[in-house]
Amino acid sequence: MASQGASALSRPKIAIMIGDPAGVGPEVVARSWASGEIHRVCRPILIGSGAVMREAMQACGLSLDVNLVDFITECSDNEEILDIFEPAGFDADSFIAAQDNLSCGAISAKWLDETDRMATAGECAATVMAPISSISMKMAGVLDRVVNVEPGQSYLFLISGPLRVMHLTDHMPLRQVCDIITRELVTSALEMLNTALQSWGIDKPRIVVAGLNPHASGTEEEQEIAPGVAQAQSMGIDVIGPEPPDSVFRQCIEGRYDVVLAMTHDQGHIAIKTWGFAGNCALILGPPYIHTTVAHGTAYDLVGTGCADYSMMLTAIKTAASLAAGKGFPAAP
Repeated sequence: MASQGASALSRPKIAIMIGDPAGVGPEVVARSWASGEIHRVCRPILIGSGAVMREAMQACGLSLDVNLVDFITECSDNEEILDIFEPAGFDADSFIAAQDNLSCGAISAKWLDETDRMATAGECAATVMAPISSISMKMAGVLDRVVNVEPGQSYLFLISGPLRVMHLTDHMPLRQVCDIITRELVTSALEMLNTALQSWGIDKPRIVVAGLNPHASGTEEEQEIAPGVAQAQSMGIDVIGPEPPDSVFRQCIEGRYDVVLAMTHDQGHIAIKTWGFAGNCALILGPPYIHTTVAHGTAYDLVGTGCADYSMMLTAIKTAASLAAGKGFPAAP
């Protein structure tokens, strides 16, 4: 059972979408649940298929009971009982494991829609998404259900222990990045980031902005990035930059800053994955609620083995719970 001394406030309700049924999502969710760590920090409910989760537990050698619920209030709040809500019927025999399937893409979208509805309605404090297949969702014509990262509207935020990086731009050719980076975009991103950090329990966030060019010396820094940082500073935000991008990530790891605002996808991803890949998680900043996910895919080559590393899934859940409770980032695993 969950700790009786832990209050509802300290253990927020978290909706966890189990991921694409054909991938390792259900298995890493099952192993995370069985770790006994989730219920210490939150009151979880799974969104997905009971039949799929039973198969996943069998693959992992687990024997948790499955409790199908119609409402989140019916959850057992017991780490030995897997609470799951099935918002739409799913035929567990309608797909082939370890490959992309139209049916899996379609149901993934329905499950994501339900987690969004629950969070928007205030039924849960945060959502967590296990790995999905963009190919399967494209096959089903529902790829638009995934939260897209659009500069000025939403941002990818990666977490690897003490290294936390938000990306100003994401999947974008480098030739286009120079045109996208404007002082207005830099300021608005910093304002959104600072507000989020404060709501998560970090009273005085320390932010550093990485430069785009070597040594943070170039036209973009002079004409757009530096003025954008200056405007954010005038708003009371504790931010410096642009700083040389070959130094800021190490300085964040050492505790000088809370977050690095990186300019491009690879600038941030290379630093994160070099520092530590296992146990990472990702957060989408932009939706009106906390939404975390893992930094790996469906790993079809590991499906059914019960051996997939579940550390990222566990970190994503614990991070969502800690931020939703206003406790800041959890300690690194």
